Amino acid sequence: MTAIRHVDLHSPAHRAGVHPGETLTHVNGKPILDVLDYKFYTYDPRLVLTLSRPDGSSRTVRVRKAEGEDLGLDFETYLMDKARSCANRCMFCFVDQLPPGMRKTLYFKDDDARLSFLMGNYLTLTNLSPREVQRIIDLRISPINVSVHTTNPALRVQMLGNPRAGEALDIMKRFSQAGITMNCQIVSCPGVNDGPELERTMRDLTAMHPAVHSVSVVPVGVTKFREKLSPYTKEQAVQVVGQVEKFGKKCQEKLGSTLFWCSDEFYLLAGRPIPEEAYFEEFTQLDNGVGMLRLLECEFSRALDLYEPEELRAGPFSIATGVSAAPLLGKLVERSGLSGRVYPIVNHFFGETITVAGLITGQDLIAQLRDKPLGERLLISANMLRAGEQVFLDDVTVADVERELGVSVTPVPQDGYDLLDAMLGLPIAGPAARIKDDTAEYYPYN
Repeated sequence: MTAIRHVDLHSPAHRAGVHPGETLTHVNGKPILDVLDYKFYTYDPRLVLTLSRPDGSSRTVRVRKAEGEDLGLDFETYLMDKARSCANRCMFCFVDQLPPGMRKTLYFKDDDARLSFLMGNYLTLTNLSPREVQRIIDLRISPINVSVHTTNPALRVQMLGNPRAGEALDIMKRFSQAGITMNCQIVSCPGVNDGPELERTMRDLTAMHPAVHSVSVVPVGVTKFREKLSPYTKEQAVQVVGQVEKFGKKCQEKLGSTLFWCSDEFYLLAGRPIPEEAYFEEFTQLDNGVGMLRLLECEFSRALDLYEPEELRAGPFSIATGVSAAPLLGKLVERSGLSGRVYPIVNHFFGETITVAGLITGQDLIAQLRDKPLGERLLISANMLRAGEQVFLDDVTVADVERELGVSVTPVPQDGYDLLDAMLGLPIAGPAARIKDDTAEYYPYN
């Protein structure tokens, strides 16, 4: 547990006389070990808080508040505890494919169930103790996001490099029986967990529907720093997309949900058009790049419909993006009739097999755009930056890029309305807050 850092003025805790520097140890007699305990046990309108003072003594205070109202406490760490690092050695781990010399936070691999519930992070279940599994069930912590990869216990041990990895299916079955909703991810590696193994995994996960609510299948990302793993070829990607679509069609007919979707990147690798908007149902797997480009295109078209033709006027601009998204963005600029250029940035930092926008570095932007006509402003995906900050993965800042290229840089969230506003030179007034919280680094697939 961590100490209370701040008490909001006029909050229930402030009115009850709680002070910064104290530690909240119990609520209504229930021990508070971390943020999940805190959020669950402080929901009620009448509370008895047990507080430990810096000198080691303890006291209790009574609190009355509205049901669900926040106590108004801020702690020294968001989790009220240390984030748990990953105990796996996954064959496809992106962190293990980073070059040396980057900022320390990029090398931290989290595998924390609390971050799964609170922030949408994916967990492998290998770090959960029996007490923590039972707490998820008892507190009905749902939904949670699970990195499955395979339901073959022996293969999962091999892929994750952890002898406990094979226990995941039993834990997921317990969650399913308890009604815990799970959104799942499969990082597909050529010749490892695709083909018959993928078929087995999809069958096993289907048996846990509706607790298993959605499953994304994404291709492994391979940087130039990983020698023993190969990226998907076009022919291999065609096979995976066809296999997942065929299985998903059966699920739709039997369960009323497609349940399994390939990421946009798989479609691009296969040279296949991305399905229409309705195919992606609720877009539950958007953060894994499932339907992201289709949704962007649909939102952009709807945004265009809000303007009269004579209103679509703006000075010249440019867009820098990953190789995979560049063709679509080029189509959107053409559809708008505005004077814009789209520059696909080849990823020399991580390797040319990495084609997504979110992994473009500042140095690659500068090197490839230095002598290009950029117009009045340069638009980039906000996913290129560390969440909540103005810094790229290589520690180059937005200010550095602006200085080197002599143009203003506008980070744009993954939203078609915001994209059109940015192209028109208007303030981004839409869902800019969709950029992820800065508690963890973000490695997007698209």
